[in-house]
Amino acid sequence: MHAPPRGTVYGTLLNYRGALAALGDAVHKPPYKAPPKAPVLYIKPANTWIVDGAPIPVPEDVEVLQMGAALGVVIGRTACRVPAEAALDYVAGYTVVNDLSVPHESFYRPSIRFKCRDGFCPISTTIVDCARAPNPDALAVRVFVDGVLRQQNTTANLIRSTARLIADITEFMTLSAGDVLLTGVPENAPLARAGQRVAIEIEGMGRLENPLVAEGRA
Repeated sequence: MHAPPRGTVYGTLLNYRGALAALGDAVHKPPYKAPPKAPVLYIKPANTWIVDGAPIPVPEDVEVLQMGAALGVVIGRTACRVPAEAALDYVAGYTVVNDLSVPHESFYRPSIRFKCRDGFCPISTTIVDCARAPNPDALAVRVFVDGVLRQQNTTANLIRSTARLIADITEFMTLSAGDVLLTGVPENAPLARAGQRVAIEIEGMGRLENPLVAEGRA
């Protein structure tokens, strides 16, 4: 389907069971002292957006980048205080997103410089209609670097399902048509460097592929 005008792109931290489990006892230490009780969100601003096939700039001061395979949920109409049982009625469709990051240790509040560098959010231009994806919570997710499978997971491992995530977020803020909500990135995100090529596949959603290029050449 045709992509609606782009709104805000929201990323979600620690929404895969394995990603939260990988932190171990760290989530129980100060300053938070407990696992998150609500969605932990951040924004991928317009400078990060690039399309399928466009080069990902690798900053000069960074050796490798984390590849973040994410299901993008495209909001179809204004959603405010939406109950979980009706949440998917507000979805226009789904897409494939690469939520890139500079490797970092801050897991609750990562710095903007880690998540929001230029080109750090490739987004497929293909939006798959909801009718062709009746269950967004049972999709295989794969990441390839230079054609080699480097990560495999499934959206069945989400802590908050797609509908629950929308419901929990719209309890305190409104999502608008064209907004894209990323359901999360699996644990053990693969690393890649300039000169390599990364591809993300999500079952039924297609493939997103981009080369990594040194920043001065992108």
